[in-house]
Amino acid sequence: MSRVANASRNIMFGYLGSIVTLAASFISRSVFIYTLGVTYLGVNGLFTSVLSVLSLAELGIGTAMNFSLYKPVALGDIETIKALMKLYRRAYKAIALIIALLGLSAVPFLKFIIKEPGSITMNELTIYYLVFLFNTVSTYFVAYKYSLSNAEQKNYIQTNIHAVTRVVSLGVQIVVLLMFKSFLIYLLTGAAIELLQKIYVSLFFNRMYPYLLDNNVKELTKDQKKPIVTNIKALAIHKIGSISVHQTDNIIISSFINVATVGLLSNYNLIITGITGFINIIFNSVISGFGNLVATESKEKQYYLFKVYRFLGFWLYGFTSIAFLILITPFIQLWIGKEMILPNIVIYLIIANYYFMGHRIVINNFKTAAGIFDSDKYISLVQAAVNLVVSILLVQKIGLPGIFIGTVVQGLISTFTRPFIVFRQAFGRNGIEYYIDSLKYLFPIVIATVLLNFLKNTIWVQNSILEFIVLFVLVMIIPNALFLISFGRSSEFNYLKNIVLA
Repeated sequence: MSRVANASRNIMFGYLGSIVTLAASFISRSVFIYTLGVTYLGVNGLFTSVLSVLSLAELGIGTAMNFSLYKPVALGDIETIKALMKLYRRAYKAIALIIALLGLSAVPFLKFIIKEPGSITMNELTIYYLVFLFNTVSTYFVAYKYSLSNAEQKNYIQTNIHAVTRVVSLGVQIVVLLMFKSFLIYLLTGAAIELLQKIYVSLFFNRMYPYLLDNNVKELTKDQKKPIVTNIKALAIHKIGSISVHQTDNIIISSFINVATVGLLSNYNLIITGITGFINIIFNSVISGFGNLVATESKEKQYYLFKVYRFLGFWLYGFTSIAFLILITPFIQLWIGKEMILPNIVIYLIIANYYFMGHRIVINNFKTAAGIFDSDKYISLVQAAVNLVVSILLVQKIGLPGIFIGTVVQGLISTFTRPFIVFRQAFGRNGIEYYIDSLKYLFPIVIATVLLNFLKNTIWVQNSILEFIVLFVLVMIIPNALFLISFGRSSEFNYLKNIVLA
């Protein structure tokens, strides 16, 4: 099956799963807020971030192993696949043990990062945290098996399994919340369903790839291990930087402001990550295809398809950035009330970071597919240091906006540096064209945003559903019309149009 066909199937199943999951998530979140309140919501978000920090022990092994599988999968080299998966399995068992130990050792420090937990006692918080820890540790015993199907460009398998599990879990948890109004029972229910999913996944992949059960597996040679070790060392640094950037905001908010604010922010994140999930289905569905492309095609073809990929990223992330900026606060007001609103300056900073993140995702995904891990490894550490220092200093001066100023500033470091590295190593180019395109893409976004902000101030007066619908229609029409006028004749647009119409 072709790369385009595989990507199309991954996208189709990804969208189906995401639509159902997002709908269930909104229903579940509404019931959660109604039955338990925003403080428990903050605890939920905080512990998710804490366990993400502990996943630092994974050190990028999964990404390195996924990249190592592209070539043997493309060549049908079963023996090398078996050897790689054996190494992967051993590594993830060790990671599970390390995370369990780190997680348990973190228990005495929970009281220092949870400010104003309301009526929730520290004993209760500890029990909740241990349930989160169990979920995280148990994941590593089966997660590595997805890498093989993903390397075969069958990402839809992982998408479908996760979507079904998520919907079932949310459905049962909604019933539990309405019946018992207990956060503990809510967590235990989710943990039990996820455990059953992990058992199923293990049995499913054993049937799908029976050779993974073979005992006669050769060891990788030193030459085979060398690039894997090199990539893991580089990705370990990337992992440290990434977690320090993306998973510390909730911890800083909980430590310096309060845990309830984490809950308020999580409502915005639910919307943003839900919509982003739709976009990333497209982008993540073609990573394995790009891995195959890099292994088999010329740099000229790689570069052209990267430009198409990047153009798609601009259109989708540019449009959704405008939509979030105009619609997210009115939506929150209509959904759960004005008391759940964050200040406008915080929203502007979150959306600015989101837009630039979209461009970084395009670069990072191609970088991952091309196996470029070592050259830019220290950029992540610089980002992490800048994010933590700026966020911690400014949160004490100006509160919540200070944290997101740190987030935006650190992101710009990657936005301005990584394209040079990727263009030089992947395409043999200097990267200037990337920045010229960035300015070209930004122009219609600015025009659409200014125009829609003016219209919003005129229309959004009574905070009614009808006004929201009018804003929604304008957001759907104006940015896309401007993008089409600006780029409708480009080769990138026509390439994508031919795929859609084929």
